[in-house]
Amino acid sequence: MFGIENYLGFVMTAILLNLTPGSDSMYIITRSISQGQTAGFYSVLGIISGILVHTLLAALGLSVLLANSPTAFMIVKYIGASYLCYLGLKMLITKQDGLITDNLSNNSYSARANVLDYGQIYKQGVLTNTFNPKVALFFLAFFPQFIHPNYANSMVSFIVLGLTFAVTGFIWCLCLALLASKFSENLRKNPAIEVFLNRVSGVVFVGLGIKLLTEKG
Repeated sequence: MFGIENYLGFVMTAILLNLTPGSDSMYIITRSISQGQTAGFYSVLGIISGILVHTLLAALGLSVLLANSPTAFMIVKYIGASYLCYLGLKMLITKQDGLITDNLSNNSYSARANVLDYGQIYKQGVLTNTFNPKVALFFLAFFPQFIHPNYANSMVSFIVLGLTFAVTGFIWCLCLALLASKFSENLRKNPAIEVFLNRVSGVVFVGLGIKLLTEKG
């Protein structure tokens, strides 16, 4: 169907690949630990949306440009790495004294949720995944192995496989977000520890940016 061969094998492989720790998993875990369950959920939506972007690019053949043009690959790579470093530095230097004061004066952990911009967290997740050229190259290398070479409409095949990969990824990433946020729930109720977790998250994001920057294409 849709020119796809061994669809069950693709599903099983996709699940195993999603279970493998990577930068997306680290991004979601870090967000969930430092900012809570809802922030983790929006980061999951952002990452999965980025996967859908890569699916569309691969289906349209635009990802081939990254594979065949070292310059294009490096530009996207530098943008992605710079953005991750920017997010990390922003978390490291942003003052949160006002947030701590609000939490202490209101004595309410839920008041912190109003401060977070979940739309911004979602957008950051989308950009983090979209500007990772490794994902585009992975889709180009992995998906064709399950598409019949003589199938005329391979674009449909790419979209079906991409949606499947996104669904399996969404389920796993959502589990990560829920577990990570639950683990750190009591810690985040302490304002001082909350600030510490955000600082650690900043360091992790900078580290992810440097890792992406130094990886060989």
